[in-house]
Amino acid sequence: MSTTVPSSGLASTAPADRVETPDAHAHGAAVGSTDAPGAAPVRTAPWGADPYANALRTGRGPLFLRRNDGWLLPLDVERWCSDAGSADLSALHRCEGPVLDIGCGPGRLVAELASLGHRALGIDVSEAAVARTRGLGGAALLRSVFDPLPGEGCWGTLLLLDGNIGIGGDPAALLDRAADLLGVGGLLIAETAPVDVDERVRVRLDDGRDGTDGRTAPASARDAEPFPWARIGTPALLRHARAGGWLTADQWGAEGRTFVSLRRPVRERSARASSQSAESANSAPVISSQLPK
Repeated sequence: MSTTVPSSGLASTAPADRVETPDAHAHGAAVGSTDAPGAAPVRTAPWGADPYANALRTGRGPLFLRRNDGWLLPLDVERWCSDAGSADLSALHRCEGPVLDIGCGPGRLVAELASLGHRALGIDVSEAAVARTRGLGGAALLRSVFDPLPGEGCWGTLLLLDGNIGIGGDPAALLDRAADLLGVGGLLIAETAPVDVDERVRVRLDDGRDGTDGRTAPASARDAEPFPWARIGTPALLRHARAGGWLTADQWGAEGRTFVSLRRPVRERSARASSQSAESANSAPVISSQLPK
């Protein structure tokens, strides 16, 4: 999901096809391989389920998140698979320094950032999403935000758009992880739900194949375990952010979508993050031609 936004200021430009990171071994490894230090293990992820992969390959829905009680949240596949729109640009133009797009989906934001001269890397747990992002000329890795990542503690901006603030079903934990990834003074740009909501749910991906039209969902989708997700509006996100020491930089709306930008809290990092940051001292993340193809 591309899940899954101010002090203004454009990041310094860099060649779009080059990225160096402190985690050179990870960049040299094949996607999903485990034979290099720091590489994420191969695993089955909910977003690798057939309905999502098929939607990204075709560029269209329908696609939903379905709760056990039948409630459906429509996912905007067509927009994700299109070029970046004006609402996206309202967020991208606020990016500072090297950018990590968490839950990059089919890659429209990573590709647009590259065209704007930004250094950018996308991560996603879907092989189809990573493949499509690379097909657009963007750099992407098959990783979860909770996996070891290149450039931890050095990113200038993190993106959590298209509902990706819901990743993991625990916004406070996601904000804590984001603080470990950002450099001092780093910016988190998040898209929030356009209503005042703060809920935790367990959902499955669903493409509407309930059998009523003679079609049935693939067994891999029907049998998939539900996964945790969160829906969170701007007031709730700001409450979580304040509790974690984040500073609100801005909040705005565009094309019916709502966004918040937050400054990384000033605090000591966790022992894990401090160790990883020490390994990458004086080295900002930059995108590299050595990224796996």
